[in-house]
Amino acid sequence: MKVFRSICVAAMAASLVAGCKKTADNSINYKAAINDWYSAHPECLWSAPQKFPTQVAASDDSRNAPFAALVDQGLLVRSSTEKKIIIVSKHEINYDLSENGRAAWTADVNQPGYGNFCYGHRTVQTITSSTPNSGEPGASAAVAYQYNFAGAPGWAQTAEVQNTFPQVKANLAGTGSASATLADTSNGWQVVTPPPSRSYPATSSSSDGKIVQ
Repeated sequence: MKVFRSICVAAMAASLVAGCKKTADNSINYKAAINDWYSAHPECLWSAPQKFPTQVAASDDSRNAPFAALVDQGLLVRSSTEKKIIIVSKHEINYDLSENGRAAWTADVNQPGYGNFCYGHRTVQTITSSTPNSGEPGASAAVAYQYNFAGAPGWAQTAEVQNTFPQVKANLAGTGSASATLADTSNGWQVVTPPPSRSYPATSSSSDGKIVQ
């Protein structure tokens, strides 16, 4: 009986080690790798970095609308100017970051003065399927999963912002499905083909640490 019990304990210990090993081919490691990628690539308002302060013609309603929504949420401040071009006066609206806006701003490390308002990231809830191409080191796996959205600040949850930035409303609507390709490396499973997303580049080169194309 003691011999049998020892064998069982040893088997359980081996199973736990395999489950915790970050290079093991399992859902726990897949989920951790994709969540690491999402944490380093938050969703942001604009698909390209913006620069503030910026000026917009007062008559350009379509360009003013998104900035006006952010003024109402306290992220931007607004002032007006008048430029005279020969004998014609051109009215412009200036937008700049407020104090609250600077606290919420994600600076672009590659372009001084540029950045974005990021409002959270996806989080994997369930791995629905995975197809590893082998069990050897360096293997890759196609992973499908369901996710929800985490970390959205109050301003991103307002109807005004969601109506002005439809992608925010879509992201915060609930769960969704996506897929990614992962590779087994010496540092564990890592994302090599990112899931489709309107993601903003990682906030710094060191915060990512993932092999991403």
